[in-house]
Amino acid sequence: MTGSRVFDHRPCQLGEGPFWHPIREHLFWFDITGNRLLTQTSAGPEEWRFAENVSAAGWVSRDVLLIASETALLTFDLTTGVREVVCPLEATNPITRSNDGRADPQGGFWIGTMGKKAEAGAGAIYRYYRGELRRLFAPITISNAICFAPSGRTAYFTDTDTRQILAVALDAQGWPVGAPTVHVDTVAEGLRPDGAVVDLQGNLWVAQWGAARVSAYDPQGRYLTHVGFESPHTSCPTFGGAEMSTLFCTTALQGMTEEARARYPDAGKVFTAPTLFRGQYEHQVIL
Repeated sequence: MTGSRVFDHRPCQLGEGPFWHPIREHLFWFDITGNRLLTQTSAGPEEWRFAENVSAAGWVSRDVLLIASETALLTFDLTTGVREVVCPLEATNPITRSNDGRADPQGGFWIGTMGKKAEAGAGAIYRYYRGELRRLFAPITISNAICFAPSGRTAYFTDTDTRQILAVALDAQGWPVGAPTVHVDTVAEGLRPDGAVVDLQGNLWVAQWGAARVSAYDPQGRYLTHVGFESPHTSCPTFGGAEMSTLFCTTALQGMTEEARARYPDAGKVFTAPTLFRGQYEHQVIL
């Protein structure tokens, strides 16, 4: 599929964590190493600065987000700017930071951590659910692709270095049951799966770092199609827009040479593309 264009012209060192707020009806995303939360509304661009890395969020209400930072999960009021710590997140480990995350259908919030220099096995994947933060999977080097099937009974995630996206069954409360299994294997292709989202039909859309694209796989893990973007480091997709059929994708400048930046002048920006698919609305986080 083609037709991608720049949605927002502010470049990010490490764009990540895009999500469409179903009540506010506009996109939010992060520049992780820039310590920024960004949005684009009909009134124009807006952003908020933080004292440390911020990477992912879910919506609690119209005005309140649950945000994953370098050291905590915290609530953030978009209207007042008030920030309150919900619980620490590897707060005593200076090596790590938060990375990919997403709200699940049961109202929980999954968040991955990783080493700031991608140290091998330094990270993990956690779930916050109704007051409890529980570590689910470790060790993880680069936590990514956290997303959920429409049924609410399957979660997906990856350690990017393995080049495999895993699937794990969930119980009625959203906790993993049994061992994860390989859902999509890109080892032979040499691809690096990054952030991902599942559409309303159960297809998994995954950004492939270094490949300048987002690829879609059907519920059985078979390749369907891809959308190309004019930025090599695609980092995370999400669906939004009036019909939830617009694909958004964050990208990154991180790791690009001056020659590559000259070749891709829109690298690090957020892109958008129309699709024939419809996304799921982001689930509400229940604190």
